[in-house]
Order: sequence, then structure tokens, then C-alpha cells
Amino acid sequence: MSVTHSTRLQMKFSDAADAKRRSPSLRLKVLGFARNFSKAASFVSERPRSLSVMMLTGLTRVCAVIALVMCACGSSEAGCADRPSPRCCPGRNNECVERSARRSVCYCDTYCRRSGDCCDDYQSACHISAAVDCEVRQWGPWSPCSSVCGAGTTERSRQVATPPHNGGTPCPDLKQRRGCLAHTQTCSAAKEVAKILPDSFKRNFKDPWRRPHMLMKEEKKSYCVQMRVKQASAACKVKPWSAGLVPERTVCVECQSDAMTTDNRCRGDGLQNIRSFWSAASAPGCSGSWVRESFSEDCRCPSYSMIFV
Repeated sequence: MSVTHSTRLQMKFSDAADAKRRSPSLRLKVLGFARNFSKAASFVSERPRSLSVMMLTGLTRVCAVIALVMCACGSSEAGCADRPSPRCCPGRNNECVERSARRSVCYCDTYCRRSGDCCDDYQSACHISAAVDCEVRQWGPWSPCSSVCGAGTTERSRQVATPPHNGGTPCPDLKQRRGCLAHTQTCSAAKEVAKILPDSFKRNFKDPWRRPHMLMKEEKKSYCVQMRVKQASAACKVKPWSAGLVPERTVCVECQSDAMTTDNRCRGDGLQNIRSFWSAASAPGCSGSWVRESFSEDCRCPSYSMIFV
């Protein structure tokens, strides 16, 4: 059963400390043997020539064997190649452990590439290809501002050209986003302040004093907008008709022919789902903001509604 990464690191450090404790003892043994060898050599020098040659020959052979053993221990590349089958383990396997040439703990599982504790011969012994880093293309253009008027956001993206393989560097961010401020022709319409009156002030009426030869103004079809009130000042409570302008209440406002401008619309009729502002013409100090929810052509608002001035 695998243990956590912290336990694995503790095992690694404890094994390394154990190897460090064992290493000095080996060096002390070699140094002790060298001291004994010097004493033996001085002893042999005091003996007859034939005996000295025989003893020196024996000591030379022993030293040669010890030197070969020490060289083999120091130069052998222990690691994944010394493991029994299977040499390499998929995923994370803390039992897939071996000792390196420096007698430190190393691993032969796939997870070692992420934790950085692979054996020196991991790639060659496990037939792992070289790491391939992620490569991305150039950034694309910035998108239009998300807001028609005022503050919004814009973003851009880029594509992956070469995905990472074999523990290569992962891909950087593929999307970027930043703020923007929209200044369009539609934005100017949102800045208009609507002036409203109750529907009792009907503007379309017949003038009894109009002369027959006077040209009659062409009457245009009216339209209606449904506005949801967001803010209303305290002065709106003075007049009975403006007292109904309370937050989160939907009111119908009619744009009649005489209030239309040259572009066949009433000033301040707002934009869809964008906050705009209004002011009550017959109630001083009564003003606020609202959001247009719907638009209907060729319609009439019900009684006790509002009209644009």
C-alpha cells in the first residue's frame, strides 16, 4: 500500500541518513587496514629477504582485491537496472525503490519525474523518451467589449501547438481577460435622461382653434416600454402619481407621436438591460434610475401609466 508524499520524503531522508552513518564506518575500516598494512610492512623489512618477499607478495594481493572492491562500489551505477523484473513501475509506487550510486534512495516509478527523486538511469533503464515542453501559438485578437455602454470585459485566447509529453513543462494560460470601457453611439442613448408625466397629460389632442388651411402634423404610431425602477428619490412620494415609482416595480411608459424626435423615438427610452435615468417633470426633485425590460411597437399603456415628454 502506498504512503503519502510526506511519508515518502521522510523515508528518503531517513534512508539517506542511514547511508551516511554507514559510509564513515567503511572509510574507518579502510584507514585501519592501511595502518595495519604499514605496520606489517615495517615488520617485514626487519625479517630476512626471502621471508620479506613472500609476505610482501601476499599483502600486495590482498590490497589489490580490496582496491578492486572499493572501485566497484564507488563506480557502479546502481539504480533501476539492478531491480528485478519489473524494473519500472507505473503511477506512484513507493515499493519501486532502489539505491543510487551514491547509496541514496531513488525511485523507478512514473511519479518520480514529478517528485524529482528518480534514479540516475531511470530514462535509459525504463526506456523513457526525452521530455517535450508545451508550445503555444501567438495570442489572438481581443474580443469586443462585453458591455454596450460603460464598464465591461474583453478577452483573447491562444491555441496549443505542441502538448507536453514525458513530464515536460505544462502549458501556460490560454486565455486572458481585462476590463474595458465602451463608448458607442448606443452608449449616448443610455446617457439620456427621460422626462416623464402621468398619462393624464395626454399630448395627442385636437386643437379646436386650428384653421382648416393649417397643415396637420403627421401622427405617428406610439410604442410602449416596460421599465423596472431601480432607484427613486424621496421627493417622489409628494405627488400621488409619482409615489408609485418605487424600486423593483415595473411601470409602462408610452412614447406618443408628439414626443418623438426626428429618429421616431422618445429621448430617454433606455436600452435593454442597461441602467438609465429618469426625472418627473411635474414633481420637483423626483428622479431615479430604471432598466428597460421590454419594447412593444404600436401599443398603448393601460390607465395610470406614464408618458414621455
